[in-house]
Amino acid sequence: MPNAQKELSARYERYREILRNLTLMSDAFMRNVLKVTACAEYVLQVILERRDLQVVDVIVQQDNKNLHGRSAVLDCVARDGDGRLFDVEVQQDSEGASPVRARYHSGLLDMNTLDPGAAFDKLPETYTIFITREDVLKESRPIYHIERIIRESGRPFGDRSHILYVTASIQEDTELGRLMHDFHCKNADDMYSEVLAGRVRALKETPKGVDSMCRELEQLYLDGKEEGILKGRAEGRAEGILSNIRSLMATLGLSIEAAMSALEIPEGERKMYSELLAKQ
Repeated sequence: MPNAQKELSARYERYREILRNLTLMSDAFMRNVLKVTACAEYVLQVILERRDLQVVDVIVQQDNKNLHGRSAVLDCVARDGDGRLFDVEVQQDSEGASPVRARYHSGLLDMNTLDPGAAFDKLPETYTIFITREDVLKESRPIYHIERIIRESGRPFGDRSHILYVTASIQEDTELGRLMHDFHCKNADDMYSEVLAGRVRALKETPKGVDSMCRELEQLYLDGKEEGILKGRAEGRAEGILSNIRSLMATLGLSIEAAMSALEIPEGERKMYSELLAKQ
């Protein structure tokens, strides 16, 4: 077997191990679960407490272009039968879930909705939902609803723009708490929701699902490798590799050690990169 084929086979074996440990708190895995309409619908019904909500369309990794500034790729954008838009994001760290980032995501939904010349009252109602590993807003709440109000009266401003933060680490004996429990499950058999469990089984326990996820992990590896090479050329090899490690940790929710293993970083160099990451 040629060396390139051996290396690819070895990477796929590592991907299978990574896949076994992925949960919905990995945005790459979450996207593959929520692109099934029934799964996205269930998650939104629970978070918003609206059992009548019906999702008619789901787009994962929606690339929202901003021609005059920073663009962003939204993890999962869903639309319901009433035209409301929902952006669901999994955020691994507090920095990635800052209030100003939520504001920006909300603005991108608006910016990419109206056609040129359309009336502003045609803007749909939007929901930007951050599911965060930790309690980013520090009030020990399982869910936060952020709305604009008129400060002098407390009356809602009524712009039909909503931001929600869901604290995934709080797993109370409620429907939302059970959903957050499911977001942390590696095994479908441990999940409460049959809808989510069915999709997780399809991705982790069927040849078609495993192959699909391995191909996606390979693409993430290649994209990260290319980005690391480019950054390495511009900033030095170490910074390029650190960028690769951070990318896998953020995208897949991997530990530092698992990310370095996926990137085939030699054992003798891993302590150095761990220390460099700890300083950043």
